[in-house]
Amino acid sequence: MKKYTIWMILLFVGLQGYAQQGVLSIPPKNWFNLDPVENKVNGVSSEKAYNELLKGKTSKKVLVAVIDSGIDIEHEDLKDVIWTNPGEIPNNGIDDDNNGFIDDVHGWNFIGGKDGRNVGKDSYEVTRYYKILSKKYEGKELKDIDKKDREEFITWQKVKGEFEEAYGKAQMEFEQYGSLARQIERFNKLFEAYLDVEEVTAKTLQEIDSDDAVIDLGKNYMSQILQAVDGEVSLDSVLVLINMDLKELEANATISYDLNFDSREIVGDDPNKLDEKGYGNNDVSGKGTDNFHGTHVAGIIAASRGNDMGIDGVASNVSIMAIRVVPDGDEHDKDVANGIRYAVDNGAQIINMSFGKAYSPNLQYVYEAIEYANSKGVLLVHAAGNSGEDIDEANNFPNDKFGKSGDWSNWIEVGASSWGGDGQFVGSFSNYGDKTVDLFAPGVAIYSTAPNNDYQDAQGTSMASPVTAGVAAMLLSYFPDLKADQLKDILMKSVRKLDGVKVTKPGTFDQEVNFSKLSKSGGIINAYEAVKMAESMKVGKKK
Repeated sequence: MKKYTIWMILLFVGLQGYAQQGVLSIPPKNWFNLDPVENKVNGVSSEKAYNELLKGKTSKKVLVAVIDSGIDIEHEDLKDVIWTNPGEIPNNGIDDDNNGFIDDVHGWNFIGGKDGRNVGKDSYEVTRYYKILSKKYEGKELKDIDKKDREEFITWQKVKGEFEEAYGKAQMEFEQYGSLARQIERFNKLFEAYLDVEEVTAKTLQEIDSDDAVIDLGKNYMSQILQAVDGEVSLDSVLVLINMDLKELEANATISYDLNFDSREIVGDDPNKLDEKGYGNNDVSGKGTDNFHGTHVAGIIAASRGNDMGIDGVASNVSIMAIRVVPDGDEHDKDVANGIRYAVDNGAQIINMSFGKAYSPNLQYVYEAIEYANSKGVLLVHAAGNSGEDIDEANNFPNDKFGKSGDWSNWIEVGASSWGGDGQFVGSFSNYGDKTVDLFAPGVAIYSTAPNNDYQDAQGTSMASPVTAGVAAMLLSYFPDLKADQLKDILMKSVRKLDGVKVTKPGTFDQEVNFSKLSKSGGIINAYEAVKMAESMKVGKKK
């Protein structure tokens, strides 16, 4: 789960290309809740639904599980919506409700240890899979392999190639952007002295009038960076953010592809015992680790509405169950499956899963958990991923591509749409697929809760998934008799279609495609139309 800041992303994809994708214009902070007609942004019309269709109506509290990196449960805009286990007496060291988890007051942390430590950094699944398979196949050729193992051997060859390429790229990126940071730092010091200023900004750079080639080159280069990021910030500020990202790149170059790194030493479980119960700890915030991602996701769904602070989440009458399984790296299949089962067993009606990976060694165990959720009528909402790929073809696990036909009725796969500024309707990073992705939802420049009572922008299908989960929770709270398959059906049929609208195909700069071809429904989720449809179904039942 890469967390590079927008400043680092600008440097990755190229300043001009990123600006062309509309990321640098600024939408309203709450744009994802707004209406396309009234507010001229591609929001989901949740405010309109509350004001025109749901005002004065009663609702029932809905429990949404957020399986993620941890949540700051003390955040000012989240503390009132965090689930409290009614069967558990806090901090008495006893499993009061006999569910197999001691003191699980607000949820459970599957990547924490009994000694209070928590997993922060972790390796990628391709690294772990490479290590497992290399013991069996390193140095062998296809002719040496038994027929029953040939499919796995072919997988091994693919994993080996991807691991070696990714490892080399990680080393290169760390060196390349370390060099870039040093270059910016040198120009910053040069211009501070040259201009006799404490901070170098785009404005101060314009004061430079020199025939010196180095000075002129530095002026143009630094001006380009500052203008692309924000004309008001200084090079000092850019350096702070780039150096933060360099720490991520350093971890990517070391831990992410380290064959000897073992996060389970902290957890203390038996990695081979998939159905193990009770491992982990009750620290759902993941103290000492980065819980920005989970905190941001939780706020999109359920940040307290109408409290005159921060933001309003999509859903108004909801509790958030915090389940921590996602490290700074790739999640383990064991934790994902057990996280789903925990959520189901403890009453969650909707589960948001803003994570994914390209390999899943224990995929069957995860599929069994998805089937279990389906048998209990729980809706699963999952982010489609941020690789700009067609996941009809590429892998993004977990998914619902199993069983006789796949496409499970309790599973919604979500791509990321944009607010429509400068004609941009889709996140350039978003995965897509008219057989696999069900619908799109706002996922660009989403302003939500951040740790320590902060609020920040973030983007990704990780943000689009909780928007969808929030709309589903809104529906379920006002129409509590709806089943998971009915929720999905309503959300799919009530999307706002952008018929005939051509967009830049995600993952490209110049290929055009009809927006309707990027997902199964061909549209963007719309709470207003979904509520209208749910109301019509309710009226029909009364008749």
